[in-house]
Amino acid sequence: MNKRRVVVKVGTSTLTHPSGSFNLRHIESLVKTLSDIKNSGVEIVLVTSGAIGLGMSKLGLRERPKDTPSKQACAAVGQCELMNMYGRLFGSYNITVAQILLTKYVISDERKENVLNALEAVIDSGAIPIVNENDVVAIDELELEVGENDSLAAIVSVLVGADLLIIMSDIDGLYDKDPRKFADAKLISRVDGVTAETEKYAAGAGSALGTGGMTTKLAAAKIANSHGIDMLIINGSRAENLYDVFDGIEIGTLFAAH
Repeated sequence: MNKRRVVVKVGTSTLTHPSGSFNLRHIESLVKTLSDIKNSGVEIVLVTSGAIGLGMSKLGLRERPKDTPSKQACAAVGQCELMNMYGRLFGSYNITVAQILLTKYVISDERKENVLNALEAVIDSGAIPIVNENDVVAIDELELEVGENDSLAAIVSVLVGADLLIIMSDIDGLYDKDPRKFADAKLISRVDGVTAETEKYAAGAGSALGTGGMTTKLAAAKIANSHGIDMLIINGSRAENLYDVFDGIEIGTLFAAH
């Protein structure tokens, strides 16, 4: 697959154990694979979740807080943990990373140009931008429980003119029914336009630590596809699945742009 610039979104369930602590095997494999792909000449933008889940673990919380200030505290603590881990791991492969925290307000008004300039400058410098929603200040999303990074990843893809958006999830792709409940569920390998029928396949929210689900991924597909960007959902439990993408092996569910 000949893609020059790719946005990769990784969710909380891929980065952490159910306890909220780092899943070291997963994150180390992810960083190694992304570093190798970058070394091949692909420009990578990483959109990451995980800050609140990691903050919960660091603060000794077993359940996601209900009140907004506690969620903000978790996000603030967890973001430090997240970037420290990424910085050390990518650094071991001589790759520099840059933290970029965004809110929907920053990317929906005249400041959008500033965000694009920063992203382009980081990419041009040879570093990998690591993007996350700024949950410390984006409290409306926290309060509504809809703050998720799938749509953010799609918006970032549009901003940087990506060739492909890859969403790494805890599921292989879009199924015609919930594979966790139905043994005969079939993976849909390609979607040419999200329709009402497609949306029927989406079910509920994600894991206890994350906020995304298939519904948010379909929303992301609409954003990306409407701007001519293909989107792919793959299973994030095996980072090497990314190699299959670039080797042209059919994997996951492709939401093809027209």
